[in-house]
Amino acid sequence: LFFMSETNARAGARRPGPMSGRQAEAARNDQRILDSARAVFVADPGAPITAVAKHAGVGISALYTRYGSKEELLRKLCTDGLLIFVTETEKALSRVRAGEDHWPVFADYMRKLTDADTSSLTRAFAGKFAPTPELYALANRSAELSAEFFGLIRDVLRPDLVLHDVSLSFELVAAIRFADPARTTELRHRYLALILD
Repeated sequence: LFFMSETNARAGARRPGPMSGRQAEAARNDQRILDSARAVFVADPGAPITAVAKHAGVGISALYTRYGSKEELLRKLCTDGLLIFVTETEKALSRVRAGEDHWPVFADYMRKLTDADTSSLTRAFAGKFAPTPELYALANRSAELSAEFFGLIRDVLRPDLVLHDVSLSFELVAAIRFADPARTTELRHRYLALILD
């Protein structure tokens, strides 16, 4: 994707204009389906795909037009979660390489990934679908970036800390879940702060 965007920029290609009404509605439906799938399957990984359609307020045919199966939908959610994790780790790495103080970078990184809540996906969907080679590659990339970031900021962490401790911290905070999203966010931030202290 990066190569394609660079090629288009060099060729003077114009950015696509605004989406038509139908395209915009399709994009909104797709996002509604993904948001609903995340909410439904994190709460109950065994829920049927029809529960997602109901939660999203779309017909089951509209859902199946976009995603052929529950497994495909779970794979999409996990891929999106991994992409967020990779992006945030790359941003943190670039800040460290630019010479920023390690502790604020690390604390900010922990807060951003706590808010992204990618660990809820990991906890809920483990073993629920067959990963693709692309997903394995993305997972390997995330592991490499995490190890590099962790290695660079070891100077501000307690000496007995290992990389798995950081991963588990995300899972511990992700386990805090209430019906009220604002209360969930408030308490996740509180307990993350205690972990960081």
